[in-house]
Amino acid sequence: MAQEEEVLGKAYDSRLMRRLLTYLRPYRWQVTIAIVSIILKSFCDVLGPYLVKVAVDRYLAPVQSMSSGLWSWLSPHPLHGIAQISAIYFSLLVLTFVFEFLQTYFMQWTGQKVMFDLRSQIFRHLQRMHVAFYDKNPVGRLVTRVTTDVDALNEMFTSGVVSIFEDLFVLVGILGIMLCMNWKLALITFAVLPFIVVATKIFRDKVRDSYRRIRIAIARINSYLQEHVSGMVVLQLFNRERKAYQRFSEINRSHMDAYKDAILAYSLYYPAVDFFSAIAIACVIWFGGQDVMRGIVASSVSIEFSHQTLVSFHLAATAASLGVLIAFTQYAQRFFRPIMDFSEKYNILQSAMAASERIFKLVDTPVDIVSAAVTRKPEGPGRIEFDHVWFAYRDVPAESGDASGSGRDPLDRTAEGGRPHMDRDTQVGVGAAPDWVLRDVTFAIEPGETVAVVGHTGAGKTTLISLLLRFYDVQKGAIRIDGVDVKEMDLADLRRRFGVVLQDPFLFTGTIGGNIRLGTERIQDAHVAKAAEDVNLGDFVRAMPKGFDEEVRERGSTLSTGQKQLISFARALAHEPKILILDEATSSVDTETEFKVRDALDRMVEGRTSLIIAHRLSTVQRADKIIVMHKGQVREMGTHQELLAQRRIYFKLYQLQYKDQEVNVARAPSPANSEVSASADD
Repeated sequence: MAQEEEVLGKAYDSRLMRRLLTYLRPYRWQVTIAIVSIILKSFCDVLGPYLVKVAVDRYLAPVQSMSSGLWSWLSPHPLHGIAQISAIYFSLLVLTFVFEFLQTYFMQWTGQKVMFDLRSQIFRHLQRMHVAFYDKNPVGRLVTRVTTDVDALNEMFTSGVVSIFEDLFVLVGILGIMLCMNWKLALITFAVLPFIVVATKIFRDKVRDSYRRIRIAIARINSYLQEHVSGMVVLQLFNRERKAYQRFSEINRSHMDAYKDAILAYSLYYPAVDFFSAIAIACVIWFGGQDVMRGIVASSVSIEFSHQTLVSFHLAATAASLGVLIAFTQYAQRFFRPIMDFSEKYNILQSAMAASERIFKLVDTPVDIVSAAVTRKPEGPGRIEFDHVWFAYRDVPAESGDASGSGRDPLDRTAEGGRPHMDRDTQVGVGAAPDWVLRDVTFAIEPGETVAVVGHTGAGKTTLISLLLRFYDVQKGAIRIDGVDVKEMDLADLRRRFGVVLQDPFLFTGTIGGNIRLGTERIQDAHVAKAAEDVNLGDFVRAMPKGFDEEVRERGSTLSTGQKQLISFARALAHEPKILILDEATSSVDTETEFKVRDALDRMVEGRTSLIIAHRLSTVQRADKIIVMHKGQVREMGTHQELLAQRRIYFKLYQLQYKDQEVNVARAPSPANSEVSASADD
């Protein structure tokens, strides 16, 4: 079983590697130049000690066989000959510099290009993901995918895959030259390889486990930091700094412990390889030195050039020489370094494989909310219709009528330290029994009509907006605009029709004018100024030193909630939407500002189809129609006066908000009072 799992794991890693290498395809010429440079650089590196051997055996401690063959063209005079070899050695160093420059430059350049492409692809994919995806995946974990995991892939492309070729060519070159020079000494040198292989296997397993734990800890650190830095005000307000610090210390300690294990493995492995390589060199010096002193004859490969055969190889019996001994010690020192590099590169590849698995799992996460293959465009004034809509935040199979499955995203299934998510409106854990948020909701908003939706917290009011904008799709029923189902519309065209002001305004880093314009090129400065005046934001902007160019920091931290809300009003108005949606838009402003906003609302809703969700009944009394939601159902519908006359749910809500004021309606007992609760537990 373990062997089968290992085979499947290797097959899976090979598929990941093939997919990763496809990102190099647009830069094949740069990669080709880097690979060719690596091959040539390896040749130059391997040739250096052999030149030392030639200089020693031909001039310093002459050997008869060196006067012919490949190096017969060298000068017979020692000084001239050594100068020629030195010139060749210097030329090799220059070529090594050039080839290493080409390799480093093009691979680093390619790595940055691949990182750019990957991050762009991930960000484009994140922009297309539906809202439910972000409900289930912490922001810190997603940031880790775009930053840390992509960095791991960059390290693989620049220091991993291509560099392995260099180590491989160097090893093959050294192995071939050592066997050609003296196969007996070569076998003595390779005698320590089994010990190095065992040490490498142990080191590889330990470090692979450590790197896996390091990646998990980094994702947890980023996720925890993002959440608690964003909620720092709440931490300080409730004196939770010590508790949060203790929890962060635990996560941070797991990261440190994983790194400690990796450090221990490195500190043991490299000295072990150096120890075995020193033993190999000592054996070479001991046995090779004895051969040199005794003049023992050994077989070596001789290379000759001629006009007839160009290149010829043949065995020659030669006495062991001092040059061979010196070259062997140098080659032995260089032979074990690529083996250690192989282990390091393997760990880089393992880290990259783990990172690529998480990245591809994110990239391969399907986008549930997409435009139809053939889209339709509504042609009309903007009539909105909810037709027997049923909705739950988890998918519901047709045969059961209940939500099925957890609805958890693939990223969340493999997330480290995941915990149940609390869905909005339903307020139940992901693993809990499913429940309908909307039940058979049917109503229509006529063109130019202002409709208000009221109800207790959790009644499903905000869910109506999410469905209308297709942040989620309904399980039953349909939502139509001018007779066209929103599922058949192009997403960009659908959302372009709406101007939305949410209960929690969100501002981006930039300027006030930039937050109103949001990059829409057709909105000129004059439109921005007019929208600000229409929502009574002009006085505030004029009080700023730079006006609309005043800096807005992250999340608008330097502005009050009411000021951010007014900017959101101006943003919605500047985009000139056909349909206006206000979700508790006045809940964050003071009473004086609310009166100003109410006047602005009269101008905003004029000539537009408008949907207003509010708890404050004072903001909806002048609506053309008021829809009362209760436990996911439409329970009442009518004008303000009509609903008060019915003396049911709306009447009860009105009493709760204005119990200290005179209500011009008889206070007779209402039959609906028994079914209406003032609590917010529904």
